Amino acid sequence: MNGTLNKVMLIGHLGDDVKMHYFDGGNCIGRFQLATNEVYINKTTNEKITSTEWHNLVVRNKAAELCEKYLSKGDKIYVEGRLKSRQWQAEDGSTKYTTEIQVTEFTFLSTKKDNENNKQSPNPEPIKNANFDPQNNGLPVNDLPF
Repeated sequence: MNGTLNKVMLIGHLGDDVKMHYFDGGNCIGRFQLATNEVYINKTTNEKITSTEWHNLVVRNKAAELCEKYLSKGDKIYVEGRLKSRQWQAEDGSTKYTTEIQVTEFTFLSTKKDNENNKQSPNPEPIKNANFDPQNNGLPVNDLPF
C-alpha cells in the first residue's frame, strides 16, 4: 500500500462549552475538549476502574457555529477527523506543542436540552408506525399480493 491514512473516530462528552475564535475575512474556529472513557475491572482487587482520555477538538467556520449554537458541556457527540500537531512560542519564550483533532464530520448524539425535555414530559406520545393501516387489520399499506 503506497498511501497513508490519518483518521480519528470518537464518541464522547464535551468537557466544556465550545470556545469560538473569529478572524478577519469572516472565518472562525471553535475549540473544545472531548472526554472518552474506558471502564475495566482490576483483576487483583475486583475494583471497577474508569480511565478518561481528553482530546482537543477543532471545528471550522459553519461547523464551528453549529457546534457553538447547539452543544454545551456534557453533551455527547460523534466526531470524525484527522490528527494535527502544531507548535508555538509561549510568552515566556518556551516552545509549546499540542496535538488536535481537526473535525471533518460530526453527529450530535445527545444534548442536555434533550435530557431536560425528556424529564419534563415523562410520558411522551408513542411513535406510530406509518407503514401500517389500522383500518386494514394491521396489514402493510403497500402489501403486494405476490
